[in-house]
Amino acid sequence: MFKVAILYPNGENKTFDMGYYEKTHMPLMAKLLGTNLKFYEINQGIPEKAGEQVPYVTIGYFYIHNLEEYNKTIEQHIDTIRQDIPKYTNIQPMVQVSKITKWIAGAGK
Repeated sequence: MFKVAILYPNGENKTFDMGYYEKTHMPLMAKLLGTNLKFYEINQGIPEKAGEQVPYVTIGYFYIHNLEEYNKTIEQHIDTIRQDIPKYTNIQPMVQVSKITKWIAGAGK
């Protein structure tokens, strides 16, 4: 399994519409990815201490079965994806792909 992280760096004059991202963009992506998508996750950055800025406003994660299929889907729908991004943010997202080498459920119980 693979994990694709879409990171939205924080910074001056950066905007992000979490409602649109949760209700429209990520469901759109899930539909495009289809059965290759195991699940997705949305993490909203919160400051560790009052007054601090978070490094990333939001990070979206896609857990996928097949990286080649993911890349093909993104390539086929890149225009749709790029046209949707300005509807919720002015941030240029960064992408990190990882291979999940170990998954332990219930660790620490």
